[in-house]
Amino acid sequence: MFVKLPSLRNFVIAAVLLLPGTAWSQSCSFGLSDQSFGFIDTLSGAQTNSTGTMSVTCSGTPLARILICPNLGAGSGGATAAARQMLSGSNVLNYQLYSDSARSVVWGTYSWAFPARAPAFALTLNAIGTGSGSAPIYGAVLGSQPTTPPGSYLSAFSGSNVEFRYRYTTSSSCGTGTGTISRPSFNVTATVAANCLVATQNIDFGAVGILGANVDSTGQVSVTCTPATNYTVSLNGGTTGSPPTSRKMSKGAESVTYGLYKDAARTQPWGDAGTPGSTVPGTGSGAVQNLTVYGRVPPQTTPSAGVYTDTVVVTITY
Repeated sequence: MFVKLPSLRNFVIAAVLLLPGTAWSQSCSFGLSDQSFGFIDTLSGAQTNSTGTMSVTCSGTPLARILICPNLGAGSGGATAAARQMLSGSNVLNYQLYSDSARSVVWGTYSWAFPARAPAFALTLNAIGTGSGSAPIYGAVLGSQPTTPPGSYLSAFSGSNVEFRYRYTTSSSCGTGTGTISRPSFNVTATVAANCLVATQNIDFGAVGILGANVDSTGQVSVTCTPATNYTVSLNGGTTGSPPTSRKMSKGAESVTYGLYKDAARTQPWGDAGTPGSTVPGTGSGAVQNLTVYGRVPPQTTPSAGVYTDTVVVTITY
């Protein structure tokens, strides 16, 4: 009886097919959206938030775990221990990038001088060796920056300011500079708009008997404008639309004439655009600027006793 045995070649092929697979090199690509804060009201004192997105697509050994360490440095605007900075010329706007929605954990780098590290992201590839994901980058322009001048502010992230490292590992530590490097780029931008705020203190002439002599009192207009913002303050003619020195406080059909002035001598009337030269100009500094309003009730026929009032509208033009 003749028995045919398999050839050596067939055995060799079978042996090769049964060898364990070798690890494939991992490859990851990243995308970073720009972080735009839009228009910032620096006079409000409030923090302004924004959110960007980091996206990643990887390929490599099926079912392998890739650790991604997205290191973000100071950006082109620089940083201090308190915040990163955007620049408009030599002017500075403080902001920060965070890895959590509460904006309490600063997103940094293993080599940064400040106490902040890159967050660790793990991506497990699927059965055909691919995977993708995304993560938010939380941003905040810090509040209480009223002296920041208006302008367009920028910090660019590229080159050494962006060092995304990735590697096969079961570790979750991003405290060292190991792994393959990728350097995506993005910008952080904001616009500080010119703005003014106004507050007022009423003028009370008090209790007066016969109006046979001048009765003087003062009030106040408090103006807060962004630095280098030119403004003018106008006072209208009150409820009767009267000239600056002939405004009327009323009680029913009766009235008391009074005037509002820019100076303590009560020689410079304070009015609006309808009275040329009667408005008060100024330039903002980011701080409160208090302007005294000088009021005077001149001698006049005394009406019946009672409370006389008027409402004057303050307008800031900038």
